[in-house]
Amino acid sequence: MRKAKPKKRVIIPDPVFSDVKVTKFVNHLMYDGKKSIAYTIFYTALDTVKEKLSNEEKSALEIWKKALDNITPQVEVKSRRVGGATFQVPTEIRPDRKESISMKNMIQYARKRGGKTMAEKLAAEIVDAYNEQGGAFKRKEDMHKMAEANRAFAHFRF
Repeated sequence: MRKAKPKKRVIIPDPVFSDVKVTKFVNHLMYDGKKSIAYTIFYTALDTVKEKLSNEEKSALEIWKKALDNITPQVEVKSRRVGGATFQVPTEIRPDRKESISMKNMIQYARKRGGKTMAEKLAAEIVDAYNEQGGAFKRKEDMHKMAEANRAFAHFRF
């Protein structure tokens, strides 16, 4: 690479839970720099999750973290050209990228859902991911199936 790697930005923990992971999630959720609205959506969704899963002994934040873990992929396939043919090569994912992919998938599938408000959609997606179902969980399973199917090309790794 010609240029130096850009510096990692310091992310400030969120005001309610003092958790950096929450801030990262809200940053992905945010549109047009409207962070306070994104925080409102997220906290409302967590309140809804707490109501839906009231029989759980975990807090809403722990449920959300478990849901994120459930939809976090371990491997992905990357295209690699070898002598005119393109192979889908399974590769492991860096930890920071895993986190980012899982957050983006959860938000993407929450936006696609039917529902009244974004907070309700997000809450429903969190509950589904916690119970190992829903769009984001299916996406992770599909990624793993693709990687497993193309395991023969693993020796083409970068």
